[in-house]
Amino acid sequence: MSKSISNIVIIPDSYTTQKESFSVLYLLHGAGGDHTNWLTKVPAIKSYADQYNMIIVCPDGSPNSWYFDSPVDETMKYETYLSEELIDIIDKKYNTSTEKSGRAITGLSMGGHGAFYLAFKHQDIWGAAGSMSGGVDIRPFPNNWGLSERLGSYSENKANWEENTVINLVYKLKGDHLKLIFDCGTSDFFYGANQRLHEKLLERNIPHDYTERPGNHNWDYWSNSIKYHLLFFNDFFNL
Repeated sequence: MSKSISNIVIIPDSYTTQKESFSVLYLLHGAGGDHTNWLTKVPAIKSYADQYNMIIVCPDGSPNSWYFDSPVDETMKYETYLSEELIDIIDKKYNTSTEKSGRAITGLSMGGHGAFYLAFKHQDIWGAAGSMSGGVDIRPFPNNWGLSERLGSYSENKANWEENTVINLVYKLKGDHLKLIFDCGTSDFFYGANQRLHEKLLERNIPHDYTERPGNHNWDYWSNSIKYHLLFFNDFFNL
């Protein structure tokens, strides 16, 4: 995209002494946020990197990129950025596992959409993916979060919306080829979309961990949710 993009990389305390390569978790922020959100709002992720002995990368996805390559805006190519450029530079700069068995991605809200969107489309890159309160079906929100700037208006560009909403990408999944975890609070405006995704995965016999519990679309919920995701990914990395 011909610009500099900031990212935060959290390395565990063992990084300088361990010879084996490290697993990497890519942790995405939500709409209106940036790469500093997770570290600022949930500073415990620094200790989680030590606890689980993994590298955590917090990319910047701009306030409302939705982590895809926009079909209407040539300057917004965040799918290409994350799945090609960022992966490549992280693996070259740090002692990382370059296999999908050592790479996972998750995020909140817009980042939950982004994590599933990227992982569903690039199952050769990520072996596990998660979503916290994710916008896994964007079609009910044609006037929110700058989505029309990325996809064009829904009324005139329906195909763009249908092709770039996570719930319509389930067909790309095969069995347990990609390990999945997602959750949503029952008071969240994305709750219905997450229920629909869960039901669709059940219909297709796609194994996944799905949880719904009391909670809203806020950092109280996500600071709790990330703990379950880290346990899930830690188990995946240590298979």
